[in-house]
Amino acid sequence: MTHTTPPGWYPDTGLTATERWWDGAAWTAHTRPLDAVPQQSGPAPQGTGGFGPPQPGTHPVPHGFGPPPAPVPAPVPAVRRGPGGLPRAVPIAVGAVAAAALAVTVVVAVVNSGGDSGTAPAPAATGAPASRPATAAGKHGSKAGAPPADDPSLLVDELNGITLPVPDGWEKPTSTVDDVTTMETSHSYECPGDSASFCYHGRVTSRTADETELPSAEAVAKADIKDAADSSYDRDLVGDLNYDGITSHTRLESRSVTVAGRTGYLVRWRVRTGAGPGGYVQTVAFPSPLGSESMVVVRLAFDAGPDGPPLGGMDTITSGIRPVGDATSGGVGSSIGH
Repeated sequence: MTHTTPPGWYPDTGLTATERWWDGAAWTAHTRPLDAVPQQSGPAPQGTGGFGPPQPGTHPVPHGFGPPPAPVPAPVPAVRRGPGGLPRAVPIAVGAVAAAALAVTVVVAVVNSGGDSGTAPAPAATGAPASRPATAAGKHGSKAGAPPADDPSLLVDELNGITLPVPDGWEKPTSTVDDVTTMETSHSYECPGDSASFCYHGRVTSRTADETELPSAEAVAKADIKDAADSSYDRDLVGDLNYDGITSHTRLESRSVTVAGRTGYLVRWRVRTGAGPGGYVQTVAFPSPLGSESMVVVRLAFDAGPDGPPLGGMDTITSGIRPVGDATSGGVGSSIGH
């Protein structure tokens, strides 16, 4: 004779204080709180030997029969949502994840420290990237001690490796027609031969010599002086005769000179023009202090007459030329007037 456990509510061993409905053949998904169980009026069979749900009554279930205790997993309870629609279960889950992350962080920090209290821990991966150490001066940048190009007291010709002192009352234009390193007097005036143009009482430029085939600084200076005079007081680069052209010239000096530690040569002319007082033009040629074979040419043009800079300023500027990075660069010639 076969005995089976009859349908009914039986304690759910998977959920505390809960009963689940046994339909006589299998467990169902229906549950109810244990305190809602009414008193049973009739006897019911009870399994023995630990098999089947405990049953009140006097009819035992034969050994090995009856449903297994809590054969199905407990259903997931409905999630209750708090204000704003956020599930209340979410903070609990987030808290669990945060606690696990904190535990991992602590373990990693201990491993990184190696247990040595004298060793600083590695920087946190979530922090700002550590700053790279500054490059040693002079290793990849300009020479140590090189003057800044925006220093108002210095005209810097980086291509040729020299600096020139900027006199008081002079300035460094941001752009020029001939695109060479230039400084000029701050005050300009209408050119006497062309009222549509502006001229300056003084102008100095530094450039690489065009006469690369010439054998010496002397040869370069003597060949360049005419071009220097023409560009300053005859026909300029755009073809204007700002002073109605040069009518004559007189050579005032032609001699060797030491410039930026190199032996160079100087030629100076006095030029007269068709309009205006004319002026003084000087070319100084010398080997580049960078050690290259190229020659550097510095041209100086000062107006003659009371409005022009003092002629002695040419010597002061020339003697103040220094190699880039020379500790004595700057200051020389600062007292030159305009």
